[in-house]
Amino acid sequence: MNSARTIQSVDQIKALADPQRLLILQRLLTGQATLSQLANQLKHSPAWVRHHLLGLEKAGLVELVEVRKTGRVIEKYYQAKAGAYLVQQWVLPASDKPFLIFSGSHDLALEWLAARTQRFLQMIILPVGSLNGLINLRQGVCQLSGTHILDPSTGEYNTPTLKRLFPDRSLQVITLAHRTQGLMIARKNPKGIHGINDLARADVRFVNRNEGSGTRLWLDTELGRLGISTAKVLGYEHQFNTHQQTARCVQKGEADVALGLQAAAFHFGLDFIPLYEERYDLVFYNQEMDKFSPLLVSLTSSEFRNQIQTLSGYNTTHSGEQILF
Repeated sequence: MNSARTIQSVDQIKALADPQRLLILQRLLTGQATLSQLANQLKHSPAWVRHHLLGLEKAGLVELVEVRKTGRVIEKYYQAKAGAYLVQQWVLPASDKPFLIFSGSHDLALEWLAARTQRFLQMIILPVGSLNGLINLRQGVCQLSGTHILDPSTGEYNTPTLKRLFPDRSLQVITLAHRTQGLMIARKNPKGIHGINDLARADVRFVNRNEGSGTRLWLDTELGRLGISTAKVLGYEHQFNTHQQTARCVQKGEADVALGLQAAAFHFGLDFIPLYEERYDLVFYNQEMDKFSPLLVSLTSSEFRNQIQTLSGYNTTHSGEQILF
């Protein structure tokens, strides 16, 4: 059986919390087996195996698939009910406030927004990059995502990707801010770095963003346009999930350059070469509009605009605007 299933029920999670039951399930994921076969393989008694097997069966993870009778001997064959299992369950703090799980591109303004609205809701931030965040939203791992993916063929941010990933779903797309991205370099630019072409130099050490991030996707497109192989970029495989982490690497002298936010470069006292301005959008399902009311109210407030305007390279002119597509 090659199909995969997502584990979300408490009973199934409890069953897998026992390492012995997990061993039995892993064995049954490879094919059918009897109590005696499992006992021999795991070096335990059939009674021990039966006890744990019943727990897995009760949780709906394994099933009896065949009964064979040879003379007086009856053999029962068990197998997992799927080819693989994905455990998907958030462990959240106990609180009277509603929880909102964000998964997407890392952003400094979003962090401030989360702190500003914590009186009304708790926002848990999981920075995994724009593309992975949207995939998590599609799979129900989060309720809110943030993205800044440029479509090279249209020059448009986010909406072409959303149309491909959510053709059957109704979304709300709200602009958080416009942001300036560029090259973060050491003070006084000791390596004489001036543009993306310099990343291919043998004496320039680069630190990258994680796969699936909007920043990484933009870089890969630009490198391709310039005809620069990623193999020529020293440090291309050295990656982090946030702009602060890459900026800190440059500050500490562990890298000469990184692609990231102007605000992150300013925070760590780095020089900055601006390359482009992008639109960063928040994305959630249309039916959950009411849940996001506190967040959207704060997003359109003068307090938010004044606060975010203090971040170098941020433009809040269009913050709170709905993107129709």
